[in-house]
Amino acid sequence: MSSLSYSPPVKEEFCWTEKEALVKEEEEEEDVTIQKQVEGEAVTVKEEEKDVSVKEEEDAFRVKEEEEEKEEDAVYGVKEEEGEMTVTLEEEEEVGDLFNTRERRDYRGSSGEPQQHHDADEAEKSLSRSELLKKHQQRLTGKKSYCKSTSELKIHQRVLTGEKAHHCFDCGKSYSRADALKVHLRIHTGEKPFGCDQCGKSFTESCSLKSHQRTHTGEKPYVCDQCGKSFTQPDSLIVHQRIHTGEKPYSCYQCGKSFTTSSHLIVHQRTHTGEKPYGCDECGKKFTAPNSLIVHQRIHTGEKPYSCSQCGKSFTQPDSLIVHQRIHTGEKPYSCFQCGKSCTTSSHLIVHQRTHTGEKAFSCDQCGKSFGTSSHLIVHRRTHTGEKSYCCGQCGKSFGQSGHLTVHQRRHTGEKPYSCGQCGKSFGQSGHLTVHQRTHTGEKPYSCGQCGKSFSTSGYLTVHQRTHTGGQTL
Repeated sequence: MSSLSYSPPVKEEFCWTEKEALVKEEEEEEDVTIQKQVEGEAVTVKEEEKDVSVKEEEDAFRVKEEEEEKEEDAVYGVKEEEGEMTVTLEEEEEVGDLFNTRERRDYRGSSGEPQQHHDADEAEKSLSRSELLKKHQQRLTGKKSYCKSTSELKIHQRVLTGEKAHHCFDCGKSYSRADALKVHLRIHTGEKPFGCDQCGKSFTESCSLKSHQRTHTGEKPYVCDQCGKSFTQPDSLIVHQRIHTGEKPYSCYQCGKSFTTSSHLIVHQRTHTGEKPYGCDECGKKFTAPNSLIVHQRIHTGEKPYSCSQCGKSFTQPDSLIVHQRIHTGEKPYSCFQCGKSCTTSSHLIVHQRTHTGEKAFSCDQCGKSFGTSSHLIVHRRTHTGEKSYCCGQCGKSFGQSGHLTVHQRRHTGEKPYSCGQCGKSFGQSGHLTVHQRTHTGEKPYSCGQCGKSFSTSGYLTVHQRTHTGGQTL
């Protein structure tokens, strides 16, 4: 039995010997050394007796096909002896990538002739030489492969081809990397292996934990170079900078509306599809966004985690607190470009601008009445259904709006949180304070279209208009 000998590359050297010499040299052996230095690497090729011919000037390491056909009894292996060509590789790992070295046995029949597929054997040897030649040429030209292993190469190729070989069997989502799938699966399993040692909150990813820990340390390493505002995460800074640039890269293909973040676009698209995937376990009410569900659930729990430092009033969401604080500061950052009126919130400005355009985009499907805001439509629909979901805990009276319940509860508590900055008079509703302030400013924003007379409230205007209509409401 004859076998191909193999010994592990202890000294990181790969050697091969060809039994029949293709070129006969003089009786005395010649040492021909080709040394080329490319980025500090040297490849030494020794030509000894029974070696492969090398043309120095034209092609390095060329193996002729005609000569390979004559190598039927060639011994191809990895060993250390005289009469071998040695190429030193940098890493054993690279050798493993180029050659699938394994023990191979030749089985002979009764005639003693080897019974194996010579074509396959020769093809494998030719492929191995080709890979080695490519590796050698990379050294000479300075071109390097940036994938350190075959697994990294496969991942890189999937990025180029768009292949996503790792699939979630729960929801069908696919990923190009196994580790990305592993993180995704935690959504289904609920696993959160990264816990905060200060508050105990857990996260599915280590990067989420690092961002969370900055809420304890107060660290905000990402700073806007235009306004100086700082953020705990780089993504938050990118989104913030779109306020300055006006960039809204995510557009709805149905209505054309644009958004600064993809999540806002996803939530918006649900207004077209009617999808509300987030449901309340207690009352069954559904929402398009998860944060809306969280805020809603505080109605049931009574939780109001955001408190005003000036008056102590608490709120279920931080945005409500920010808007409330403008009552104390008098800040109205949103101005109408047509009449100059200022509003405390952007939504109030949008509603106000519809008084100029006459737009009423929200219509009741039962009576056809139109409204300028979706919230007004929701409240109106309750007149058809009779729904009054907000109940006073003291007297049991029910209301169709949470705001009406809040105002009502102040009758029991006597609370008047809205104070006039000029005379100090307090009110239970912000609208009452706004009307009162007009007594100081003399503002009368409601004008009669027939005689031009102005009034401080819309109610006064309505009463006046009846003088023109003979007591009928317009």
